[in-house]
Amino acid sequence: MTARPLSAVVMAAGEGTRMKSSRPKPLHVLCGRPMVLHVLDAVAGLKVGRAVVVVGHGAERVTKKLQDEASPSLTIEVVEQRVQRGTGDAVSVALTAFDDDLDDDDLLVLPGDAPLVRSSTLAALVDTHHESDAACTVLTARLDDPTGYGRVIRDKNGYVDRIVEHRDATVDELEVDEINTSIYCFRRSLLAPALRRLSPENAQGEYYLSDVPAVLHDAGYTILACESDDPMESAGVNDRVQLAAVEAELRRRINDRWLRDGVTMLDPAATYIDSTVVLGKDVTLFPGTLLQGATRVGSGAEIGPDTRLVDCAVGAGAVVEKTVGHDAEIGDGAVVGPFASLAPGSSVDPGVRTGPFYTSTPGEDTE
Repeated sequence: MTARPLSAVVMAAGEGTRMKSSRPKPLHVLCGRPMVLHVLDAVAGLKVGRAVVVVGHGAERVTKKLQDEASPSLTIEVVEQRVQRGTGDAVSVALTAFDDDLDDDDLLVLPGDAPLVRSSTLAALVDTHHESDAACTVLTARLDDPTGYGRVIRDKNGYVDRIVEHRDATVDELEVDEINTSIYCFRRSLLAPALRRLSPENAQGEYYLSDVPAVLHDAGYTILACESDDPMESAGVNDRVQLAAVEAELRRRINDRWLRDGVTMLDPAATYIDSTVVLGKDVTLFPGTLLQGATRVGSGAEIGPDTRLVDCAVGAGAVVEKTVGHDAEIGDGAVVGPFASLAPGSSVDPGVRTGPFYTSTPGEDTE
């Protein structure tokens, strides 16, 4: 079957009250990048014609961040859900950005607080949807402890019958270990009329997007499940505890990638690298190293222990030990530290040894 055009909707309108923060939930940072941008980076790995982001709380701040930092390979449009009435309502708002005369396409819908989802998993979901010509395909996962997640209830043929939110589930339904990740692929021509049939008669008094599969199933359409191989990809972020857990997993992935690319870490668990950092071959990172922002490290350099560099450039073969630096430049073969402090705008020339307890001043060059 010829694949239909694919678009995406990312829901990033929630307030995130359990974060207890003045920062909009989608903008909480994980490994140097706002949470919603990790989701959009995964979407950018697919052949997506456009991505519509639904914003709400902190709409101006979220929109500006999207404009400034989203992948240039992805065409992004922003719509605002002025009153938060649930995920079903959020997708209804998103559909206002589409031309109703051109609705023979598929729509990938995912939450803005699922930063661990991979492009490969989204691609598998879309492929399953295309190959089956289903009305909707749901990305699911199986968890040892599915508490808090919506349960996927299948019919006698193994297709998805309905999704029941945890707080609305019966005792028997709570025994189901297959959960809804809140990531879907829909036939857009079928989604809009299904959304109009939703009811807010549930524990939250909201329009649940998770009710759409049941609406479509009852209308005679096929609803499939695509099970994720990695249950961690379903992890959402609703509070600081979950934020820390998700960041730990994302950091592990980042470290694994650099280890495979020729970087040495004496203790990966004590090495912190933002997703925006670039490392050369044969770099060695000692425990307690934090590399953040736009930091770049040249081949053969040694960083740490107990070193934090933010937006710094480190030359090939340099050694930086027990140092804090912000927006500074360290030349090839330079030796910095221990106990050095590099101010923004400062630089250490190639081959220079600063000695211990070195402190630079803004704009200072060493020779």
